[in-house]
Amino acid sequence: MAGHFEAVPGGGAAVALDEVEISILRSLAVQLLELLGPGDEPAQGEDPLAQLFAPGPSEPPADPALARLFPDAYGNGDDELREYSSEFRRFTENDLRDRKREDGMALVRTLDAVTAAGENGAVLKLTPEDCRHWLGALNDLRLTIGTRLEVTDEDEGGELYRLPDSDPRKPMVMAYLWLGALQETLVETLMP
Repeated sequence: MAGHFEAVPGGGAAVALDEVEISILRSLAVQLLELLGPGDEPAQGEDPLAQLFAPGPSEPPADPALARLFPDAYGNGDDELREYSSEFRRFTENDLRDRKREDGMALVRTLDAVTAAGENGAVLKLTPEDCRHWLGALNDLRLTIGTRLEVTDEDEGGELYRLPDSDPRKPMVMAYLWLGALQETLVETLMP
């Protein structure tokens, strides 16, 4: 089980992680949460229902990683498609951002629970709901790191896989590949 997910009775999954892996996952998740920014809590005395229906941003984020996490709904087209994307973003980005924050926080809470138990490593047992959050967080982490590494769909040559150890991108590449393996085994575990 070390390093990959396996099914557990009841529909969840389990994975054995050592202390270093837990620390790396937690650090990456916290960095993702910082990138996403804080949630918008209603000001004291403000109507929470009004906040729920407040419009979000209409322009794509300037940060390429955030733009990858929150892409235009209708691609880069003509003015009419940009207008549709803008309207779609205005009504959906806040909810999507909240969900991504929730996924990241669930990952951090799971890891913190293991760390609080004082173990140097552990077998994490995830409920089906935890698995959903972990899949979302692992996907967001890979998209973010992939954007920072400038990985594209056409990246067939695999030059990133052959980086020398002295290349400063090497740790990010290793994290990207490791997160991909975790994500893949979690998906396979949850497949019927």
